[in-house]
Amino acid sequence: MDGDVDAFAVLVRRYTPMMRAYTQRMLNASSDVDDVVQEAFVTAWQRFGELDDPAKVKSWLMRIVSRKAVDRIRAIRPLLDVDDIDSPAPPHASPSQVVEVRAGVAALGAALKELPDAQRECWVLREIGGYSYEEIAEELGIPATTARGLLARARRYMIVRMEEWR
Repeated sequence: MDGDVDAFAVLVRRYTPMMRAYTQRMLNASSDVDDVVQEAFVTAWQRFGELDDPAKVKSWLMRIVSRKAVDRIRAIRPLLDVDDIDSPAPPHASPSQVVEVRAGVAALGAALKELPDAQRECWVLREIGGYSYEEIAEELGIPATTARGLLARARRYMIVRMEEWR
């Protein structure tokens, strides 16, 4: 049992930063990020024995945290504010570069906010989470063809909307 605890502690240290970053994007940097990541690790601990292939631990943890984040989005959907997306500029960036990056992130946030919820969820899962169409479909409980259609519409909108930032 101590070996499991030690191994799990390593997973927590190794994957918490990535899971937090992903969850921050999914939840638009809301105050629920740490709660969602913690819930994901609790679920992972409870299901630790179900992990058949240790080489797939990263994708397994990301699926868990993604599901928890989507559940939280569904629970707080009316309160979700995409304007809160903010991405820090590299430390060596000039003030004008920082302003430009922040303006681009703000424009991206505004464009995402304009998308219908289902399209936004598909876009975030694919573009930020790196999910496949099948994984998106499974995550959202929709057919893969629906996920493809929602993602195609979201991408078309985002390309047009973000044209000036290319």
